[in-house]
Amino acid sequence: MAKVLVFQHVASEPLGTLDPLLRRRGHRIRYVNFHRDPGAKPNMDRYQGLIVLGGPMMPDQQDRYPHLATEMRCIEQALAQGKPVLGICLGAQLLAHTLGAPIAAGREWEIGWYPLEPTEHASADPVFSRLARPRPVFQWHGYTFGLPAGAVHLARSERCEYQAFRYGEQAYGFQFHLELDERLINRWLNLPSLLAELAESGVPHDADTIRRQTHELIDDSVALSHEVFGAFLDALAEPAGRLHLASR
Repeated sequence: MAKVLVFQHVASEPLGTLDPLLRRRGHRIRYVNFHRDPGAKPNMDRYQGLIVLGGPMMPDQQDRYPHLATEMRCIEQALAQGKPVLGICLGAQLLAHTLGAPIAAGREWEIGWYPLEPTEHASADPVFSRLARPRPVFQWHGYTFGLPAGAVHLARSERCEYQAFRYGEQAYGFQFHLELDERLINRWLNLPSLLAELAESGVPHDADTIRRQTHELIDDSVALSHEVFGAFLDALAEPAGRLHLASR
């Protein structure tokens, strides 16, 4: 049993399918919700793993959201202690930026369902070997990141080259939202702020199209999430060595 620290930024982006996977294994979850408590100062010393969820802010908005710098320091601490780290969407961008990679607005938004393609490194990865062929996954992002030095590139999409990477043995960044189920996606598609973002993004599909695609694709996505996240959670029982981090 492990204690897992989870960074949440908005109520609409919880652990999703990760929550029951963690609880079935007997792990304890501690949320730090930076929307409710932006001045929180978490410390990794008492935890065996870190999960950083998505959010509407961008990693380069630390002047507006000072907690992003706090999160990056905690990510750095977790990496230095050799603890498993999973970053999802904003969390992946923060992980990449902590490791010295650039982050920037992408050429195009990805909102909705897009094929996720494994790279030539995926088959040898203990987590991404589950992605043996291109699979549709749910996306909602306008920012992207470069590949950190020393990281392994695991997945790409047509619009976004760096969709997933591994750093060291136990730190993963996922640009996509494999944690979402149909209820959560439909919840997003009812939020006025996200509907406005969708309308302004320039993607060629609307909310009704995304709802239909979600109904068709979500079962396979949830099944894939159980495989991928289950493999990631195996690392909570396998402590790794400490990592040396390059300066940002």
